[in-house]
Amino acid sequence: MDEIKSPKKPLIFYYIIVMAILLLLNLFAVPKMMQMSITEVDYGTFMTMTENKEIGQVEIEDNQILFTDQSGDKIYKTGLMDDPGLTERLYDSGAKFSSEIVEQASPIANFLLTWVFPVVLFVVVGQLVSRYMMKKMGGGNNAMSFGMGKSNAKVYVKSTTGIKFADVAGEDEAKENLMEIVQYLHDPKKYTDIGASMPKGILLVGPPGTGKTMLAKAVAGESDVPFFSISGSEFVEMFVGMGASKVRDLFKQAKEKAPCIVFIDEIDAIGKKRDGQFSGNDEREQTLNQLLTEMDGFEGNTGVIILAATNRPDSLDPALLRPGRFDRRVPVELPDLKGREEILKVHARKVRVDMSIDYNIIARMASGASGAELANIVNEAALRAVRDGRNLVTQSDLEESIEVVIAGYQKKNAILTDKERKIVSYHEIGHALVSALQSHSAPVQKITIIPRTSGALGYTMQVDEGNHYLMTREELFDQIATLTGGRAAEEVAFGSITTGASNDIEKATKIARAMLTQYGMSEEFDMVALETVNNQYLGGDTSLACSADLHGDIDRKVIALVKQQHQKAIDLLTSHREKLDELANYLYEKETITGEEFMEILNRPSTDPALSLTE
Repeated sequence: MDEIKSPKKPLIFYYIIVMAILLLLNLFAVPKMMQMSITEVDYGTFMTMTENKEIGQVEIEDNQILFTDQSGDKIYKTGLMDDPGLTERLYDSGAKFSSEIVEQASPIANFLLTWVFPVVLFVVVGQLVSRYMMKKMGGGNNAMSFGMGKSNAKVYVKSTTGIKFADVAGEDEAKENLMEIVQYLHDPKKYTDIGASMPKGILLVGPPGTGKTMLAKAVAGESDVPFFSISGSEFVEMFVGMGASKVRDLFKQAKEKAPCIVFIDEIDAIGKKRDGQFSGNDEREQTLNQLLTEMDGFEGNTGVIILAATNRPDSLDPALLRPGRFDRRVPVELPDLKGREEILKVHARKVRVDMSIDYNIIARMASGASGAELANIVNEAALRAVRDGRNLVTQSDLEESIEVVIAGYQKKNAILTDKERKIVSYHEIGHALVSALQSHSAPVQKITIIPRTSGALGYTMQVDEGNHYLMTREELFDQIATLTGGRAAEEVAFGSITTGASNDIEKATKIARAMLTQYGMSEEFDMVALETVNNQYLGGDTSLACSADLHGDIDRKVIALVKQQHQKAIDLLTSHREKLDELANYLYEKETITGEEFMEILNRPSTDPALSLTE
C-alpha cells in the first residue's frame, strides 16, 4: 500500500530564513532608510550657512561633511574640499562639533532597529520553535495548546500491490473470520437487509511473529479501503490529555474517510486494566477512557471497523473487551504442520528454489516455529546458497537454516580437546539412545557434535511424524528421561559428570513441575491447579497459588520425579552399553550422523563390540 506522508521541514530551515531576512535588512533596508533622511547640498551652500551662523552641529568625515541647521531638525551633507580655515570659521559661527549626527538621522528608523525589530525577531523565532516542537509531539499551533494533539497514524490508500489473503498462509481459521469483514465492506446492504451489523472491533491475539499485523493489512488490501495504522505506544504522551486528543483526532480522520479500517497494534500499551490506584499522572487512563467512548459512545462509528492486535489479552481492561467494542476475538496461533508447509511455500516464492525440495520434511523439522521464524529460515537458506556460490536454494540449505535458527551458526574456529569431543559424543548419543529405547519418543532426525554459536557443543534433533496436540503422562515421563540421558551417558561411560547438561536440567525440571502443578498428573494433588500461568503468549510465566507448606511438598515431588527418570535413563544405557560405545565411536569419527544411520547401527546385531572411547 502507498502511505500518505506530509513533508516536514527541519528546525534549521526556519533559522536560516530568519537569518537571511536579518542580513538583507542590514545590507539594503537600513542604509536606504538612512539615506532618505539626509539632504545633499553643494559646498557653496555650506559656506553661506556657515557665514550666516545657521549651522547647529557639524561632523567632518574622511569623504564628506554632515551638518544640521540651528533647530537640528534637518540633516545635510556635502563633499569635502581643501579648505584650511574651515575649522576656525565653524568655531566662530557657533557650530558644535559632534559624532552622533548619523544616529540622529532617523529617530523612527533608530527606534525600529533598536527596539521593535529585535522584539519581533524573538517572537517570530519563538513561535516557529514552539510550533515545531508541538508538531513533533503531536500538538497544535502554540506551546499552550496541549489539548490539540494530532494522531500519528499512518494512512494507507488503495493499492494494487498491497498484501492480500493469498500472501498470508497457515491461518485459515483467522482468515475465514476476517473474510466476513471484507464482504461487509464490499456489500454492506446484504447484511443490513437482514438486520445484521458487523462487529465494531476485532481483537487479534496470539504469540509474537504469527502474522497479526500482516492479517490486518491483508484485510485492508482485500477490502480496498483506506487503512489507518498506529501503535498503542504512540498514544502515550508526557502531557495529560494529549493521548485522549490523539484518539479523538484518529477517529475524526477515520469517520471522514469511512468506510475504512483502523488498526491499533500492541493495544495493551493503552488498554491495560484500571487498577483504581491514585496516580499523579493518569494520562494512560484518560486515553483509555477516550478510546472506550469513541468505540461505543453516543455517536456511532458507521463504516469504521477497529482491528487491534496484542499478545497480552489477559492484561486488557474488561470494559474494552465487552461486546459492543471488541465483539470478536480471533486467535492467531502458531501454525500446525500443514500451516508451516504452506507458509514455507509462500516465502519460497520470493527466492529461487530447487523444485525437488520436500517442504513437508522442512515443516516437520521446524515444529513450533512461528510465521516470522519460518520466513527467517527461508531467508537464511537463500543467504547460505549465495555464500556457497549457488543460484538455487536446496533442501540442505533449508535444513541447515533450521539448525541456524535453533542453535546458531557452526563455530568453525572452536577447537574441542580430544577428551571433550569424547564426552560430547557420549552425551548426545545418550539422549538419542534413551529416546530410541522408549516407546513414546519422537524419532531421531540428526545428531551432531559440532559446536554452535548459541553455546551448544552439540545437539540431538528429534522430529515428530505429524501434529501433536496432546501429551500423555507416559510421553512426558519419556521426555524427562530423554533429557537426562546425556548426563546419564557421562556417568555410565566416564563415572563423572560435566556442566554440559545445564539446559537439559532446566527443561526436565520445568516439565516435571508442570505435570504436578498444572496438568493434575499427581495422585496426591489430583486435579488441583497449584500454579497459574501468566502471559501465555509471552513465555508463560508461572506463579504458585498454594501455601508455603504445599510448596515444599511440590519441590520434593519434582525432585523425586526427575530422579526416577534419571535412574531409568542410567538403567537403559547400562543394559545397552555396547551400542552406546559403538554409536559414540561412530559419532566421534563422523561428527554428524543422520537418524537413518543411527537406527541402522542400533538395529544391527552386535558381533564384535566396538572399543569404548573411554578405554
